[in-house]
Order: sequence, then C-alpha cells, then structure tokens
Amino acid sequence: MNSDPVLWWRRIERHDLYALILLIVTGLAAFAVLVLPLSLRQTSLPLREGLVSPTDLQAPTNTEYISDVRTNLARDAAERAVSPIYTAPDQVIARRQMSRLHNALDEISSTRTDTGTTSDQKHTSLAALSDLGLDAKSIDAILSLSDARWASVQQDALRVLEQIVRSPVREDNIESVRAGVLSSVSFVLNDTESAVVVDLVTPFIVSNSFFSPELTDAARLQARQTVEPVTQSYLAGEIVVPRGRVLTAANIEALKIMGLIHPSSPIFDYIGAAAMVMAVMTFLGIYYVRRRPAYYNDNRSLLLISILFILFIFAARLIIPNRAILPYIFPLPAFGLLIATLFGPGGAIMLSLAICILAGFNLTNSVDLTSFYLLSSLTGVLMLGKGQRISSFAWAAIVSAISGVAVITAYRLPAGNLDWVGYLTLAGAALLNGIASASVALMLQYFLAEYLGLTTGLRLLEMSRPDSPLLQYFLRNAPGTYQHSLMVSNLVEQAAEKLGMDTLLVRVGALYHDVGKAANPSFFIENQLANNLNPHDDVAAEAAAASVILHVKDGVTLARKYRLPRRIIDFILEHHGTLLARYHYNRAVREAGGDASKVDESKFRYPGPRPRSRETALLMLADNVEARTRSDRPRNDEDIRAVVQKTIDFCQKEGQLADTRFTLKDLAVITEVFVTTLTGLYHPRIAYPTSEVNTPVEPPAIPGDEKMETK
Repeated sequence: MNSDPVLWWRRIERHDLYALILLIVTGLAAFAVLVLPLSLRQTSLPLREGLVSPTDLQAPTNTEYISDVRTNLARDAAERAVSPIYTAPDQVIARRQMSRLHNALDEISSTRTDTGTTSDQKHTSLAALSDLGLDAKSIDAILSLSDARWASVQQDALRVLEQIVRSPVREDNIESVRAGVLSSVSFVLNDTESAVVVDLVTPFIVSNSFFSPELTDAARLQARQTVEPVTQSYLAGEIVVPRGRVLTAANIEALKIMGLIHPSSPIFDYIGAAAMVMAVMTFLGIYYVRRRPAYYNDNRSLLLISILFILFIFAARLIIPNRAILPYIFPLPAFGLLIATLFGPGGAIMLSLAICILAGFNLTNSVDLTSFYLLSSLTGVLMLGKGQRISSFAWAAIVSAISGVAVITAYRLPAGNLDWVGYLTLAGAALLNGIASASVALMLQYFLAEYLGLTTGLRLLEMSRPDSPLLQYFLRNAPGTYQHSLMVSNLVEQAAEKLGMDTLLVRVGALYHDVGKAANPSFFIENQLANNLNPHDDVAAEAAAASVILHVKDGVTLARKYRLPRRIIDFILEHHGTLLARYHYNRAVREAGGDASKVDESKFRYPGPRPRSRETALLMLADNVEARTRSDRPRNDEDIRAVVQKTIDFCQKEGQLADTRFTLKDLAVITEVFVTTLTGLYHPRIAYPTSEVNTPVEPPAIPGDEKMETK
C-alpha cells in the first residue's frame, strides 16, 4: 500500500476538490450564522434575565419551592432599611473643646482688663487668638461690653457649647449644628451679645460622633437573619410569565425549577451548532458524490447554490427568533422552489431538507417550525416540478400554504395555548407564506436566468417558441439545417423521456445546436439546392473543414448575442465533441496520395470539449445518427438498427462518452428509442401509379412490410 500522503489528493478530480472546498466554506458560513450573536437576533431560549418572554409561559404542574432569589431580594430590602450606625458622643472631645473655650475666654478677659495697653493693642491681641479667628466687628463688640455683660456672655457661651457637645455631631451635620447655635443662645442677651456668643462658640464645634462599620454591619446582618425564607407556589396551568413581559431573575429561577428552560453554556451551544452543521453538510456531500446531479459539474452553479443557501439561512436566523407571527410568514420555501426551477426538483428536495433543519435549529418552537418549513418546502417543490408554467407556481403556492396550515393545526391546536383568533392569524400567515414563497422564487428565477444566463423551465419554453428571434433567424437563413434540428430534437426528446432526463432542456438544446450554420448556410449540404455548385469543391480540404468547424464558434457567438443560457451554449459547444470532420479529412488524405502522415489531423478536429453531461452526449448521438441515417437511407429496421449501433459504438471508441456516466443500460435504451423513432420517420413509402386508367392497381410488395395498408 502506498503511504505517500500526497497521492490521495492526486486521485481527487479538480472539480471534486473545488466542490469539497465550497461545501466546507458553506458549512463554516452556516455555523457562523447560527452562533454569532452580534449580527443576528439569537433565539430567546435558553431564556435570560432582561429578555422579553416570546409567549405565555405556564406552569406544567403544581409547584411549590423556596425561592432563593425572592428570599435574597427580601433580605436585601431589610438590609437597606438599616440606617448607618454612629458612635456615641466622645466625652474626651467634649472636655477638650470646653477647656479650649475656657482658655480663650480667659485670654479675652485678661486683654479686656489690661490697663497698660491701648485700645489698638487690645484689638491686635484679640485678633491674634488662633482658636477664635475673631473679626473686627466681634472684637469691637467684646471690648465694648461691660464687665457684668461680659460675664453673662461667657457664662452663656460655656453653656451653649456644653449643650452642643453632649449631643452627636457628625461630619454630615456639623454645618447644620453650627448654623443652629444662635437658636440655643439665651434670650436674656441682646442681639450684639448673642452674636458674640455665636462667634465664640462656633469655632469649637467639631465632630464627636463617627460612622461605625462594625456596628452597622452587625445591625444589617441581624436584619437579614430576621427575614424568613420566601416560599413561592404556582398551580398547574398558571401563567408564570406573560407574553411580552421582561424576564426577571425570579422568573428565570421559577422556569428552571419547572424544567421549562435549562442553563446553557456558550461552549455547548457552539458544539451543538457545529455538530448539526457537520451532519447537514455530510448529508449534502454524500448526496453529491452518490447522485452527482447535472448542476454538480458546473462550478458556477455550485457557487450560486452556496450563495443562495447562505443568504436564505442568514435572513431566516435574522428574522425568525423571538417572533410570533413573522416565522410563519418568512418565505423560506422560496429557496427550494428557486432551486427546483433552476436545477430540477431532485436537488431542491435535498437542499430544502438541509436549510429547513438549520433554520429551525435550537429555536423555542424548533420542532413545529422545522416541520412547517420542511413540509411547505417539499410539497411546494413536488407540485412545482420543473416550473415550466406560471400556473405551476400558483399551484405550488396553494399546496405549500395548505401544508403550512395543516402543520399549524397539528402542532398548535392540541397544545391548548392558542385561541381561535391566534389560530386564524397563524393560518393567514401560512397562506401568505405560500404566496410569498412562490412570488419570490418566480421573481428571482427570472432575474437569475436573465442576468446570469441560467436555464429555467419558463426560459426554455420561451426559447422553444417558433417565433423566438434566433429561431426565426435560423429558419430564414438555414431552413435545411433547421429541419435537421427539428428531427434531432424529436430523437433526443423521446430518449430523454425514457431515461428520466429533462426533456425540455434537451429539446431546446437540440433546436439550437446547429444555429451557427445560419451564419454561412451554403457551406452545408442540407441548405444547398440540387444541381448547384458545392463551394467546398473550389477550396482545399483543410479550408473547407475550417469553414465547417467554424459553425460551432459562430453558434456560440449567436447564442451570446441573443443571450441564450450557458446550458444551451454547452449543447452548441459539445455536440461534435472532439470528433474529426471526417469527410474533409478523408478528402485531404486522398489529395495527399493516401498518406495520412502528411495530413495534420488537428486541423480537421472539432475544438470540443467532449460532452460533459448526459444531455449533451445524447444530443451528439442523435445528431450523428440522424445525419448518417439521412445519408445512408436505410431500407428497413435492421438497417436502421445497424446505423444507430455503429454510430454509438463509434462515439464510444472515440472517447466522446467518457465524461457522461452513461451505463450500458442507458445506451441500450437510447438504441431502442432511436430505432423506433427513426423507423417512423424513414419508413418506406408506397409509389403511387401514374396510369391514367382509373382501375385499381395492386401496390408493389415491400420487403418486411407486407401488412402495409393501401390507399
């Protein structure tokens, strides 16, 4: 066994590697959509404090419990009710301040009675008393008092200060205490004397009571301990949280105890989202590998599907969570309908499964919402089919809406939490969903088909109309080739139906596959008149081959000019694959004296590519079979079968079917269909008599057709 770790990469085809990378990128984008809360409105479950309840949340059973949240709230309230506690008035501070006031009064008395100093000197001495800070007006008042009045002032000052320091004085009320000194002065004193008392007492008022953290904490702790645990109870069916109410911590506690919500960790959310995305992407990867739908081989189609998938899942996760009605209006089924019109119903069903599962993942009502989207999408896709008529979209809308109403009836009515008004509202939302989904799909498929060159059923029907501009141009310029294309289209349509392929696609592809011949019709024998000169006879074989091969390039040019879808351009490019223009190649070999080595084979080979799909390969087989049948003119069924088998064998031998995954059973079916159809087209005709005698003439015997009726 080869252990080289690089070799397994070499065994993967380049396109498969591209598809794998695109699948991984799509999965990562879907994971980001599911888990990034900054860009999306995340689901309300697990519910969190501060969010709004999306619905009425009811108690499933009778419940009684001790509420830690409510108990803590009650204890917090009791604790907040306890005022800060301060210490008792400090007696040491009171005595100190009284002593300071005594000393100040003694100093003032000494200054007043000092006869050896002048009045100005007494002013200076009193102003220098640092404990008082007396102003000139107060000093004048003190010096002007008589000894008897001064004695009364001193006595009252001591009394007022003693009264104040016996009561608590705190930092937060010291200013109010100072402001209230005047109210404590004796009414015996006049205004001047009262003002002197205030000036003497105020400087000695200081804080004597201070905040005590220890006493306050002890009181608050005692207050908390006195609160009994709070018991909360609910009856079965009682609404715990009404719809639209902002959730509190007490609500979350109750919902958790009742089992209505569960605590969630972001890590587990990420792991869950990653697991779901991985499962969905693995499902899609297996589908692509096993089934390999037609669009899988086109890089642009895969990229478009990936972009649409991400856009729809992003819009869904942005709009759906925390809503009551909008989730049932959001047109998620439009994604499946759009994929069905662009790439067929098979891929649409698989992709609808994936996007519906991710859209409803981890939502509050994920089960019924996922079922709603899934059944609406699948029934709509099945009813739409390939979307080849406008009426198909209307029926898809109706069926999708009915399925949505049925899911709402199945899930919401038995739950008993929905009245008739609510039910009718949701049913109306489901009907609107079906209409909106079909409308969005119809509109998007038109724009995508128009501007990205994608193939849709409606576009193909429009192109297949005989009055379409390019077919009219084709018919006018190359009527013979046009008739050949009609016959080829009949062949491929019959075979495609038997093989379960897109009959409309192959029919339209066959109609346009030789449209390039209209640019130079006289170079092709089916457009040349009898007995006219063949332009190929006057040019060298190489130049003649180039003019014939050019019809592929001319066809692509015309297709792009008339804005045909890329899928139809593939039919033009691939219907000859890389085969030789054998008539001109053989002519060149003859002109070279039979020496094939003198002829450059590459100049006689179509540029290709080889058919890359079953549809274009079927067209190659039908085109070659029809042309060879017209050339060889087989006379019976055996001859026709020989022509068909020889043509298919030749294409296989040339490797033109290598990329198409045709099975031997498919080729056998194609052979039988071609033989049956060609037998009907090229069956022998009776030669009518030219005798003027009006007598019955026995028709000639035709080998193998003895039972043919006479006319």
